[in-house]
Amino acid sequence: MTRVLVVEDDSQLARALVINLQARRYVVDAAPDGVTALSLAASEPPDVLIVDLGLPDMDGVDVIRALRRWSRSPVLVLSARSGSEDKIRALDAGADDYMTKPFSMDELLARLRAATRRSAEAPTPEPAAGGRVSTDDFTVDLVAKRVRRAERDVRLTPTEWHLLEILICNPGRLISQRRLLQEVWGPSYSTKTNYLRVYMAQLRRKLEVDPSHPRYLITEPGMGYRFEP
Repeated sequence: MTRVLVVEDDSQLARALVINLQARRYVVDAAPDGVTALSLAASEPPDVLIVDLGLPDMDGVDVIRALRRWSRSPVLVLSARSGSEDKIRALDAGADDYMTKPFSMDELLARLRAATRRSAEAPTPEPAAGGRVSTDDFTVDLVAKRVRRAERDVRLTPTEWHLLEILICNPGRLISQRRLLQEVWGPSYSTKTNYLRVYMAQLRRKLEVDPSHPRYLITEPGMGYRFEP
């Protein structure tokens, strides 16, 4: 059974989450603050975490950073903070997804299922360990820096390759716009989101069967991009 750790200081909301999750056969632990959350995560490692950012003893982003030193369990942020800066900080710290309050319980459960499914399906923490990533439509050789589609090589520019490589090496994880811009173009380009739109459109034209409805290179509006293997 899937174990979920709910990190939420609002006792009524925490109780509602626990009841709804247990009704769907999840094993649920709950923590009202960051210190308790990290202690529980160490003693009873969760398969997935739901983390609020506004905790009484420490910021939820710091909880995520601490957790990422030793755990790769998916983290879904559930917060009243709706600003893009807060979302970027959480994603850069290692969160996999972000939802704002108020929220739909059905959507939360769907995102939780998606996060645990991606985690279960990933054979290794990073596909780079095997050197090759194959989808139904194209293959990426990370060692040879080569992409093939329909038995033909796909020519990528160095910038397109760098962008694709970051996404491929983090399957299922939402990578923030800021992180992509800083890693591919440099720190002074962290707000140039139009660069990402242009190059992601180029990658989709080269790799996706239907670029207007991408299957692999997914956009999370206002937050970042995700590679779905």
